[in-house]
Amino acid sequence: MAVPKKRTSRRRRNMRRAHDALKVSPAVESCPDCGEPKLRHKICEACGTYRGRQVLDV
Repeated sequence: MAVPKKRTSRRRRNMRRAHDALKVSPAVESCPDCGEPKLRHKICEACGTYRGRQVLDV
């Protein structure tokens, strides 16, 4: 079983984790009715519309 010979430093560990941060996904877009950010193919939580129709009473 592979065992590390030396302890990984905080600097090296943090440099490795630099790409793990959450990024804005291309699946997030603004609602055409209210302008709030929402996921594609989902009901807007702010105004309750989906594809131009009122689906939820907010």
